[in-house]
Amino acid sequence: MHPFHKAGFQRIFGTWPLQGQAAEKATLAALETGYRAIDTAQFYQNETAVGRALKAAALPRDSLCITTKVMPGNYSSDRFRPSVEQSLADLGLDSVDILLLHWPPPDGNLFQCLEWLQDMQTRGLARRIGVSNFTISLLKETCAFLDVPLATNQIEFHPFLDQSRLMQHATKHRIQLSAYCALDRGVACTDPDLAAIGQRYGKTAAKVTLRWILQKGIIPISMSSRPARIRVNFAIEDFTLTHIDMDMIDRRCDRNLRIVNSEKVPHAPPWD
Repeated sequence: MHPFHKAGFQRIFGTWPLQGQAAEKATLAALETGYRAIDTAQFYQNETAVGRALKAAALPRDSLCITTKVMPGNYSSDRFRPSVEQSLADLGLDSVDILLLHWPPPDGNLFQCLEWLQDMQTRGLARRIGVSNFTISLLKETCAFLDVPLATNQIEFHPFLDQSRLMQHATKHRIQLSAYCALDRGVACTDPDLAAIGQRYGKTAAKVTLRWILQKGIIPISMSSRPARIRVNFAIEDFTLTHIDMDMIDRRCDRNLRIVNSEKVPHAPPWD
């Protein structure tokens, strides 16, 4: 069974950019709310804090789906595996459920990175492996190279960015997408059109956005440091958007407002 298909894993609590006690408290609040899928990364510098929250929650290990990502600075033969082992030590885990390449390798050495990534699964350090910020062409190369299926491709996905081509490719090839920046760094929460749709259901614009993503077959990742907001973002399974409202939100994607662009991440790939 795909890890995201298990009960409780259909929405993910993200931890960027939280650090230290803020990350620990927010992650613990998310676990207490009911989140069972937690997303972190080496680059976030909060794996230790997330690990403390996991220990404090004391939940059965098999009830959790923990994702972390190897950052490009560790894409080398002498750093890849040690960095994963350090992530596990910081998280207090023997293995992560999903291990991702955070970005395509800046030097283009994709197959070597994929070999290291798959080796982490073979060694039992990761139960599943996947990628993040991969384009259609990179996904084609990746799937042709790997001996195992991808757990996910984690991408920027929200109502103000057209990711339809990538989504169609992922659906055709049964690649599960997960959505970071799902609320467009808060912009979706105050969007008047999304709020108007939400009024028809007695829901917030944020809930409408996360529900829209979920109904498109994508796993939404949301983050907040406030327990009340964490609880609000979690409860998105008690209503269903009509196809009319889904289409209305789809039409907003032509604004193509990408947050994580090449100006912020110089080694970002040419986007689809």
